[in-house]
Amino acid sequence: MAWRGHLSRSVKELRFLYCQTSPASLPAREFVYRNYKDLKTLNPKLPILIRECSGVDPQLWARYDMGVERCVRLEGLTEHQINKALEELVNTGGTFKA
Repeated sequence: MAWRGHLSRSVKELRFLYCQTSPASLPAREFVYRNYKDLKTLNPKLPILIRECSGVDPQLWARYDMGVERCVRLEGLTEHQINKALEELVNTGGTFKA
């Protein structure tokens, strides 16, 4: 998972949105709980925002250069699938570089 150390090269900001109590948000909450420290250690200057809101569907947002944003809905995904979705967002970020 060497790509985790290169998040800040292609992504300007990550935002996790999920409900604090919803069963649909459980995998997203667990992913953040288990991976935030590692992601932040490898990318200390990258803003990684956690937004909890009652009743919201779990989502992962990535902001790139020039204000371009992409969203991935996390409902129904496992932690492994969320990790894969994050990797795809990171790889997508390389296409926005000038």
